[in-house]
Amino acid sequence: MSTIIDPAILFFIFGVFAGLVRSNLEIPQPITRFLSLYLLMALGLKGGFALHQSGLTFAITTSLGIAIALACIIPLVSYYFLKTKLNALDSAAIAATYGSVSAVTFITATQYLNHVQIEYGGHMAAAMALMESPAIILAIFLANRAKSSVSQSKQPMKVGKLLHESFTDGAQLLLLGAMLIGIISGPDGQKVMAPFSVDLFKGMLAFFLLDMGLMSAKSFVDLKGKPRRLIVYAFIAPLCHSLFALLLCYLFKVELGNTILLMVLAASASYIAVPAVLRHALPEVSPALYMGMSLGITFPLNLIIGIPLYTQIAKLVMG
Repeated sequence: MSTIIDPAILFFIFGVFAGLVRSNLEIPQPITRFLSLYLLMALGLKGGFALHQSGLTFAITTSLGIAIALACIIPLVSYYFLKTKLNALDSAAIAATYGSVSAVTFITATQYLNHVQIEYGGHMAAAMALMESPAIILAIFLANRAKSSVSQSKQPMKVGKLLHESFTDGAQLLLLGAMLIGIISGPDGQKVMAPFSVDLFKGMLAFFLLDMGLMSAKSFVDLKGKPRRLIVYAFIAPLCHSLFALLLCYLFKVELGNTILLMVLAASASYIAVPAVLRHALPEVSPALYMGMSLGITFPLNLIIGIPLYTQIAKLVMG
């Protein structure tokens, strides 16, 4: 219950309620954009300051390696599983969505771990950044291969453009840039930036989650008429992905806090970065399909139930 009574989560629930009763409450798009960039910048700074103190250790390298492995394995397994039920393009779009990550879910999880006093590494912000692109690249590659096999077209895939868009996305670039600035500036920079990256963080997160609640309520409508198996997948996939992350962390003896965050990242689904790419790369697939699943089901599920559930499971397994 501790995650539900957190003010930020309560604002999210309130936003869902306001959306469901069709209130005219709304957050202007420029403010939403600012809030998302603020959260990523603050998170990057925190990670950079932590990395300045710890340095690049074997444990950190292990966590980052597991993050990359998850980002490659999950979309591949998801694609071939979904392909038994759906066409190749829909399967690729959903695989990209569930293979990539949600920054807001991750940020909320870090706040939850702070609340329950479980330590985690600042490098996990880098793990989140590393996990965002591989799923998109793999899914687009698989979708293009499927389209080529149908049309027998031998046109080369624009892999270079896809890589450029994935790795120079503004939000991701800001996260990595802020982390680098945190590493360079160290304790002095941390002291100067504390009023910005620490004191304001909780309030900004609550405001942003209010908007996410409103968006989630609207996404429920997108689920009407969708096959039941996709709705079931949106509920079950996060738990399966989180347990796979737990297995890897257990095998490689990752620390508890980092294990929980890797479980959360594996369980999350993208609703910002992936849709932005897929609208151009796979215009044949309706955004209502993957947006309705990720934002209408998986995102609220993870925020309200998933994060504390993954924490308890990790505690039981990791000791």
